[in-house]
Order: sequence, then C-alpha cells, then structure tokens
Amino acid sequence: MAYGEIEYEVKEHLGTLERYQTDWTKEVNFVSWNGGEAKVDIRDWDPAHKKMSRGITLTEKEAKALLSILKKRFG
Repeated sequence: MAYGEIEYEVKEHLGTLERYQTDWTKEVNFVSWNGGEAKVDIRDWDPAHKKMSRGITLTEKEAKALLSILKKRFG
C-alpha cells in the first residue's frame, strides 16, 4: 500500500493496544516501510489501514531493550 510518497506493508499484526470511539486502533505490527526489512511498529490506524498517525518503529534490538525496560518498571 502507499500513503503519500511512502510505501508500506503490514507483514504481521501483533496486537491491538486500544480501540477509540472513532474505530481507529492503536496497534503493534511488523511493518515493512519502502520495501525495507519489517520492524516493530506502534501507531494508530483507521479501520481500513489506509490512514495512519505518526508512530514509532523499532528494530528487533530496540524492541528487546524496550521490553527489558518495561519489565523492570512493571514487573
């Protein structure tokens, strides 16, 4: 799919963190951006996955570091 000049493909849906009254959802997915290697991606999506908010992408190393930090904080 394309969003403006950006090409993306949701390779795997990992989970939904929140659903809003607008039916948009905050999701964790593996997403390939512009044909690159898929990365962990956290952002809001419209129901059709054609529009999205700004988000954050993490490499596997960064995602593991974040998981470690969260485990320390929340157990």
